[in-house]
Amino acid sequence: MQAKKIEFEEREYGKNPFSEKELRDIIGAEPIERFLNTRTPLYREKNMKQKPPSKDEAIKLMLRDPNLLKRPVIIKGKKKLTGFNEAEIKELL
Repeated sequence: MQAKKIEFEEREYGKNPFSEKELRDIIGAEPIERFLNTRTPLYREKNMKQKPPSKDEAIKLMLRDPNLLKRPVIIKGKKKLTGFNEAEIKELL
């Protein structure tokens, strides 16, 4: 995005984690599965693929372990992308 001179706000949420309100705003009415990082040990330990957590439980877990939130999170207006998919990002921008 920098190379294409697209303005954006970057946040390293590993160093500056989201608050519960921010997570709820980001996730909104979307299915929680879109926001879960399947590569984290916590995801595997809790067997989230077979037993996805409720939105409330997932947010509590993300507050404890920010790596559970799939990244990057890209928000443009009302559209949200999670994870790195170059084609989706190009389409959004």
